[in-house]
Amino acid sequence: MAPPLSQRSQSMPQSPIRKLMPYAEQAKAKGIKIFHLNIGQPDVPSPPEFWQAIQGANLKVLEYSHAAGSAELREKVASAYRAMNLPVETKDLIVTTAGSEAVAFAMQVVCDSGDEVIIPEPMYANYIGFSTAVGVRVVPIPTKIEENFALPGIEEFEKRITPKTKAIVICNPGNPTGTVYSDRQLEELADLALAKNLFIISDEVYREFSYLGHPPKSVLQIERLAQHCVMCDSVSKRFSLCGARIGFLVSKNQEVMGAALKYAQARLSPPTLESIGVLGALQAPASYFEGVRAEYKRRRDLLVERLRGIPGVLCPDIQGAFYATVRLPIDDSDRFCQWLLESFNLDGRTVMLAPATGFYETKGSGVDEVRIAYVLKEENLALAMDCLTEALKVYPGTRQAAKL
Repeated sequence: MAPPLSQRSQSMPQSPIRKLMPYAEQAKAKGIKIFHLNIGQPDVPSPPEFWQAIQGANLKVLEYSHAAGSAELREKVASAYRAMNLPVETKDLIVTTAGSEAVAFAMQVVCDSGDEVIIPEPMYANYIGFSTAVGVRVVPIPTKIEENFALPGIEEFEKRITPKTKAIVICNPGNPTGTVYSDRQLEELADLALAKNLFIISDEVYREFSYLGHPPKSVLQIERLAQHCVMCDSVSKRFSLCGARIGFLVSKNQEVMGAALKYAQARLSPPTLESIGVLGALQAPASYFEGVRAEYKRRRDLLVERLRGIPGVLCPDIQGAFYATVRLPIDDSDRFCQWLLESFNLDGRTVMLAPATGFYETKGSGVDEVRIAYVLKEENLALAMDCLTEALKVYPGTRQAAKL
């Protein structure tokens, strides 16, 4: 008999986004066309400037980069942030292996095993995984789909603060809900963090994907929060470069940055060739982002219209990112999402969704909700909604409301 695995590995949650992949592979083997709305993989082209920079790299050896990322990339990224009115200097950022590593570094820097972080739920599922990996307890703040997943009053945060609380983690715009937090809400969180001597870890990967007519406020723009905030970012969504695995950890707190650098040194370096490509991507014109944002707004509008036309479905307002967490008239979202892949097709097509249970820390939540990533062109998104509409008519666990 092999020795037992660690309790940490056994408590590590599966990804709700990827755990159904074996069923998807089996469906594809049968010739079923799958519309992947389970994962935030944009289908828009990466900027040509990225590929031009890669092709123009005259390298004989693909070497390690600096542990914090190349000086040239850090300087260019800091300059790009300043152009967004974010007060960032080169010393304030580390290049990470995508935004995921930035979040993981932030948690490891500010928390010890046994500490707590407060996170609004539903939350990006990997926050739970990152916390589990380092022995940090997630304390959820429930939000309601009927209220568009808006943040509750600051008193809900206050009542959950204990001597073990080290940070509040937010995602703005939000994954998996598409919620954008207001300036007032951020200011209130800043006041609370200062009063209770907490950090705010802010995941701002979806900054460009706001449909309110203006970008959301960054924690870096709240001057009094400078020593209490850490911002995590990535090029994955902004430039449609998920596979490049380039992200950024940013803070004005130099103790935070010094500690994070030690973790960066332990993993040696971020990707070298992709860093060169990102230098090129940073030269993409503003029209690139304007076009991408307009494309996703059209997709959002189509998705909302179609979902709200299905009996029994509750689709909240979606203000940013490219996700929607919606309530379906079903008995069990895990069962339903698996059934879509195993037992349903419409003219040889089906849709893959992410069950929302994995985006909640509170047990029993999200059982009738799914996360939809509207990352497909409108034609395919419409076909995916056709599949969902018909599936709800025949799924054995569909509540009667869907048949009215």
